[in-house]
Amino acid sequence: MPTKYIFFTGGVVSSVGKGVTAAAIGRTLKERGFAVTAQKLDPYLNVDPGTMSPYQHGEVYVLDDGAETDLDLGHYERFMDVRLNRVCNTTTGQIYAEIISKERRGDFLGGTIQVIPHITNEIKRRITLVAKTTNAEIVLVEVGGTVGDIESQPFLESLRQLRRELGRENTMYIHVTWLPYIGATGELKTKPTQHSVSELRSIGINPDMIIARSDYPVDRSLLDKISLYCDVDRRAVVPMTTTPVLYEVPLLLEEAGVADFILERLGLEGRRQPDWNLWRRLVAQVRREKPKVKIALVGKYVELHDAYMSVREALKHAALHLGVEVEILWIHATDLERGRSLEILEEAHGILVPGGFGSRGIEGKILAARYARTHKVPYLGLCLGMQLMVVEFARYVFNDERANSTEFDRTTPYPVIDLLPEQQQITEMGGTMRLGLYPCQLKPGTKAAQAYQETLVQERHRHRFEFNNAYREIFENAGMVFSGLSPDGRLVEIAELADHPFMLGTQFHPEFLSRPTRPHPLFKAFVKAACEYAGVTVQPFEMEAI
Repeated sequence: MPTKYIFFTGGVVSSVGKGVTAAAIGRTLKERGFAVTAQKLDPYLNVDPGTMSPYQHGEVYVLDDGAETDLDLGHYERFMDVRLNRVCNTTTGQIYAEIISKERRGDFLGGTIQVIPHITNEIKRRITLVAKTTNAEIVLVEVGGTVGDIESQPFLESLRQLRRELGRENTMYIHVTWLPYIGATGELKTKPTQHSVSELRSIGINPDMIIARSDYPVDRSLLDKISLYCDVDRRAVVPMTTTPVLYEVPLLLEEAGVADFILERLGLEGRRQPDWNLWRRLVAQVRREKPKVKIALVGKYVELHDAYMSVREALKHAALHLGVEVEILWIHATDLERGRSLEILEEAHGILVPGGFGSRGIEGKILAARYARTHKVPYLGLCLGMQLMVVEFARYVFNDERANSTEFDRTTPYPVIDLLPEQQQITEMGGTMRLGLYPCQLKPGTKAAQAYQETLVQERHRHRFEFNNAYREIFENAGMVFSGLSPDGRLVEIAELADHPFMLGTQFHPEFLSRPTRPHPLFKAFVKAACEYAGVTVQPFEMEAI
């Protein structure tokens, strides 16, 4: 069959939930037997979000091939349980860099380079490339931002052209919009949605479906009104009320008949009956009252929880399958440095230090690692969290507070974390780290090997600095176990303490491979250790039970 494309646009405000909506719709189509994938089109001029502050963009999500991408790709992978690649995230920066590079080489034979057709042709090429590289039958394409943004116009024009080129039967437009609530009158308003659709239609795109997002129940009369004024089939105006359970969204869309309408619109028939048994049980498990364990997440961007989206979800996945509920205690690392929030740290049954860059808050994270080591509190360090666990251990071993990573102190007498020789001369920041999937050989009998129940695993990386092997023997003699190494033995991937209930750090980011139906083994082991520390009995979730 020809590849089918579903294009998602956003209206009224940004952060309306296009990514989750697209991911959830992808899941409903996958349940019907189709090979589905997704792509995010980001209108910013950065080549990728790798050099952007999390305050600007939330977390940077890393794929198997090392692509640094938008956090919505995390939603796609978690909901649809797929593995995406770098063509699944395209930015304006990438488009313009490609076109300018071709112009400099003379590929355009002296022609004038214009947004139409040169930029739009490159956008269309990258959209159709997704199906070729993934063999997907249905490609869901989300345009970042909001209709009306000047940055989005080339992308929207490309989508308009694609309907003509691919055929109406192979393309579908879904507009995800927001219904604002006026507190003074107690009303939801459809007028902004009408204006948004009018803006879309003015550039030649008529939405086939409208997902009307709201924090309040949407009356049928409002849906009738949207259908009438926006000229959209009444069946295709779907209310989507905010739910506290993220993974309930596919079930809500299923109940609304969204997938059936999409297949009908694209001329397809489902290959099998969707089986939502496990998914419904997962949602019921989320809603069920469960004993709580408190996990302190010590970071430098904790004001913006989206900066740790995958970490948060991985903790929830693990807790869900252990029959407990994780309460995350968000602690700003700089507060610990100033003597604040220590009482919150003392409440925790587990301490997690995630990845990050820059020197701000480093000493606070080291303090958290020291507290975990000395008080025997379960600890999980991710990337930088592992490196600072090593720094803290070095300060204990050498009895010298000057031990450090050369990322933060180039003159430290104990550079226990340092650049590899091949990284020494790199000057450009973007895309030059150790990125993507790398193998890790596990040492038998360690906590890491016990968690994985495997000898060789593949994990996603995003870092520049590594453990300095000059200190490997000294640390091993002092009680640190290097339980995961690269197959050639050159790179330390996992470190753990032998005389601690659970103190383990990974050079990689295990959170990127956690799924709601398949929690990551290290997160599961960490949360289980936190339960033991808290005296909470785990009640494992039975995947096979109906």
